[in-house]
Amino acid sequence: MPNLQRLFYMSKVVTFGEVMLRLSTPGYRRFSQSHSFDISFGGGEANVAVSLANFGIGAYFVTRLPRNDIADMCTAELKGLGVNLDGVIYGGDRIGTYYLETGAVARSSKVVYDRAHSAISEIRPGMVDWRVIFEGADWFHWTGITPAISQGAADVCLEAIKVANEMGVRVSCDINYRKKLWNYGKKASEVMPALVEGCDLILANEEDAEKVFGIKPEGFDAEKTGGDIDQAEFISVCRQLMSRFPRCGKVAITLRGSINASHNTWGGVLYDGNSLWQSRRYNITHIVDRVGGGDAFMGGLLYGLMTYSNDQEALEFAAAASALKHTIYGDFNRVTVHEVEALMYGGGSGRVSR
Repeated sequence: MPNLQRLFYMSKVVTFGEVMLRLSTPGYRRFSQSHSFDISFGGGEANVAVSLANFGIGAYFVTRLPRNDIADMCTAELKGLGVNLDGVIYGGDRIGTYYLETGAVARSSKVVYDRAHSAISEIRPGMVDWRVIFEGADWFHWTGITPAISQGAADVCLEAIKVANEMGVRVSCDINYRKKLWNYGKKASEVMPALVEGCDLILANEEDAEKVFGIKPEGFDAEKTGGDIDQAEFISVCRQLMSRFPRCGKVAITLRGSINASHNTWGGVLYDGNSLWQSRRYNITHIVDRVGGGDAFMGGLLYGLMTYSNDQEALEFAAAASALKHTIYGDFNRVTVHEVEALMYGGGSGRVSR
């Protein structure tokens, strides 16, 4: 059960990254069929901040935005969801955009990015006063998406990590490899190691670890699992990551078994160098929206580590929170602690709550 004294003490988490305008085709339509788009907002670190705010944590999101009506729509939504935006800086001409075509059954989802020359891509070291931002903070979270945007974004991310390390703020990262984004002349394998060296908690999946660091479990192929994954295989990935990045005290691996675009199995493991915890496995048969599922896991894990007295419960909270996210449209995981714990400690019957 939650340790309320610990939760009260660890009440501030800072995240840094890009938030984007999301334009989604209605329902399961293809781009070629669509004459309109559904508008929302999202982005890895913003998604984590929303999850934490929903769970009652002081969530602070740092980004760079232009001063225009679209950015105002975005900040209004984030503020309405309880996210603190005191660390947002302004400048540049546009907010990044991404287009989403949601897949179904045998047809995969598609994402098209339009984020070149976005406000945050032109950020530079010295623009954010990280010492002020991190005052009273317990965690700083970033993802591998941010350093993929531009050299400037990578430099500011490293700047933030170094200040966090100096101030005793714990750092978490989601490796979150996106091959479509690394377009400014650097490879993820060249940039990411220096940033991950400053992290206390690493989240990855089998593709992230292999594509960025060349680390993978032997004999694993996500395309051939049919949703049946032996979680214990991933202890080798955890050990290799911790060996390469000695500061890291915990590694989490998300386990997605892809049966088809509408039906996945989902869970995770958490390793601290000695013990491997394995979560309950969820059979998600009718996915509404899987975008943001990993961010929901990360938000749940941070909350769990700050709240529960043991790592098993923290991991179970993360897995349950993320399983629920797959049933919610949009990037943001709009669920409460009570809803997550109802699934975590109970069943998943979906009966009407009266």
